[in-house]
Formats: sequence, C-alpha cells, structure tokens
Amino acid sequence: MLKEQDLGQRMVVRRIVAVREGRPLFSDTLGDLIALDETHLTIRTRTGEVRIARADVHRAKRVPPSRQASAAQTVELELAADEAWPAPVRERLGDWILRAAQGWTGRANSALAVGDPGLPLDVAADEVRRWYAARGLPAVISVPLPAARRTDAILEQLGWSAAPTVLVQTAPLAAVRQALGGPVPARSSDGTAPDPVSPPDGHASAAVVTLDARPAEDWLEFAARREVPLPDAARHVLGAAPQVRFATIRDAAGKPIAAGRGTISGQGRWLGLTSMVVAPQWRRRGLARQVITALATWAAETGARDVYLQVEERNTAAVALYGELGLRTAHTYHYRREPARS
Repeated sequence: MLKEQDLGQRMVVRRIVAVREGRPLFSDTLGDLIALDETHLTIRTRTGEVRIARADVHRAKRVPPSRQASAAQTVELELAADEAWPAPVRERLGDWILRAAQGWTGRANSALAVGDPGLPLDVAADEVRRWYAARGLPAVISVPLPAARRTDAILEQLGWSAAPTVLVQTAPLAAVRQALGGPVPARSSDGTAPDPVSPPDGHASAAVVTLDARPAEDWLEFAARREVPLPDAARHVLGAAPQVRFATIRDAAGKPIAAGRGTISGQGRWLGLTSMVVAPQWRRRGLARQVITALATWAAETGARDVYLQVEERNTAAVALYGELGLRTAHTYHYRREPARS
C-alpha cells in the first residue's frame, strides 16, 4: 500500500497496537514519511520519529500538507539559511539582521526581517535605508511569508517594491536520497577515486562528482562569478559556512560542466543546496541529480536530517526537478527594495 513515491509525503498511518477480546485496537500516526523498507516505515511527527512495522499497518493514506510552516519554524529555517550564506558585514536591528557583502547577491545584501526590529516598522525601514546608504548599497529587505506579512504590508504602504517570489522548499534527507536512487562516483579533493570523465553518448552515468572543501578557481568562474573580478566578500560568503562542500563535474578536458554547493547549518540539521549550475549544452542529462546525490551522501555522513533550498517560483524547470525529489514549499519570501528618494 506504501511505495517509494510516498516518501516525503504527509501521511496518516493506522496501525494495530493491541488485540482485546479478539478485536484489534488501532492508533493513528500523523506526520511525514521519511523512511521505508521491506519491513518498517518511519514517520516524523511533531514530537519525534515513530518507527512502525509494516505488519502492524492496517491502513495508510496521504493527507494534504499543513498549510504553512509556523512562524517559529520559518524563523529557524531562515536563520539556518543565513548561517549557510554568511555576509561578512553584519549588524543587528532588534531581531532583524542587516547584511552586506559588497553588493554580491541579494541574500547577502539585504536585511533579514525575522522577529521584532525593536522599533515601529516605518522607523525600522528608515534605519535600514540609512545603514545601507552608509555602505553605498541600495536598501533591500528580505521578507519571509506568511510569517512577516505585517512587515510586508507596511513596506508596501511605504512604497518598497516587491521582487519575484522565492520558494523555500524542504524535505527529509532520507526521502531525497531514496528518490535520487543509487550512489554517484565521487571523490574528495584528497581522494583516490577515478579521474572525472565526460559522460559518454550524451548520458551522465559515468560522470564523477568532485567534492572540495574550498572552491577551485574554475568552480568560482563557472558557478559563482556574477561580476568581474569576483569581490572578496563573495569568497567569504561561499566559504565561511560551518561545513561546506563544492561539487563539480568536469568534461574530458577538465572544464566544469555542472556544479553545486552544499552546506550544513542549523546545529547540523540542514543540508542547504545552493549555486546549482549546469552548462546549457549539458542540461537534461541528469547532471544536476548527480551533483545533488553526491552532496546528499556527504550530508548524510555528517548526520544531517533535512534538506532545504531556495528557488524562484518562475524557474519552472528547477521547481519540477525538486518536486520529483520530494521537496515541498515550506514558506516563501521576496525582497522589498527601497523607493526612489525624492
């Protein structure tokens, strides 16, 4: 009754817990299906993980996911994502975090509006404007939704314009790994696995993913360079996470054709996937899956339990891929940019 495609889904499982006077007694378990094998399944509930023998299962079915993450869950995930993408210049405004990184990426150059700024919201917005103006940067506020909906409404009234919606998607790491399938040939920067090779006949089955603790220059050029030269702040953002790996697939000439970055944050719980790039001529050949598989395997070895990523809602190809891996939207955010000064 339960299949691999149910992994990562919200389920209610009715199981037999006892038999009284010849009649079975049932108990229902509600949560996310995070593991499934021939004999047992594991459900993650609000209070912890429950392992259930298949033989005890009377009935199981999917239920609609909870409408949204709680405000506390949203803040926890946003802080884990901030830890994994650390701007070199940071300052607190109450609970808000003001971040600057020489203008490199929106995430590292925006105020993270989680919690209470300790000021009326219109005054807090002015403080954000002054802080960024002092650093020669436009003022941008990252607004997680729906947790910060009041902040968002006030900023809209003040004329702060909204950028496209970004989805923050999550899934149990075990479910993503099972959806990905088998292991991928991989080596660390000091490993002894086979040299990287070009996928033969247009397929990705023979590609090798290299995992490095520091980004190689060709990785930076391929996956991270958004301006020339790459600012020092960008190297800090990419490399200063508590635990980080840079994944690369190269062609026969040694040139990167696919890349990604994985981080462990949130007290070791979260694998964050960022900087996923595949060269245009190599797309739709499974390379992104191989990069994710290598990073997911590394994360599981560290003890991480869940995966998150951030993807623009309008990037339909990426959203479809992540959906196949069981990732679902936990919350969204968008940037609000300061209005033009009169």
